[in-house]
Amino acid sequence: MELRPDLIALREEAKKGRDPTCADETLRYILTLAEGLSNGRILEIGAAEGLTACAMLSVSNAQYTGIELDPVRASKARENLIRFGFSDRATLHEGDAGEILPLLGGEYDLIFSDGPKVQYLRYLPDCKRLLKRGGTLLSDDVLLFGWVRGEPPKKRRMLVEHIREYLKALESDPDLSTEILELGEGLAVSRKI
Repeated sequence: MELRPDLIALREEAKKGRDPTCADETLRYILTLAEGLSNGRILEIGAAEGLTACAMLSVSNAQYTGIELDPVRASKARENLIRFGFSDRATLHEGDAGEILPLLGGEYDLIFSDGPKVQYLRYLPDCKRLLKRGGTLLSDDVLLFGWVRGEPPKKRRMLVEHIREYLKALESDPDLSTEILELGEGLAVSRKI
């Protein structure tokens, strides 16, 4: 599960930015799931510059669908998918995931949600609809610097409340089996029963 050195270098550069790529330990976990998808389908909400997409596609033969709101990031994601040779297995939608998700069809083996955390709950019904039975929904950054299980700063209380509501919805959903892993800033792993 070795990534190309140039992809690793891009990830390192992205970590210096305001909105970095997912944590290394989170990516390693994602890649263990993606490796098993020889002909599966992957959906990513919040594709950013496509670095996680390229990593997932490098360890599997899966088909990838990504959603990215920011036009600059979406453009960079397209460039990276071409650069790393994955454009033939990738579709990238530019726009609001809340508007795009209801238009998607088929079933996905793996859904990685790494978009705006305040929207996770809004996306959940579509994620469940699109997730194949036995498939996995990964929700990144659900512990946010320990604030979700502790006391958040005043400026972050509303965000933390949204994440707490989302986690409660995941954990109480009879169609999902969810565990929270302390990888990165927290990764919720929900398998569709």
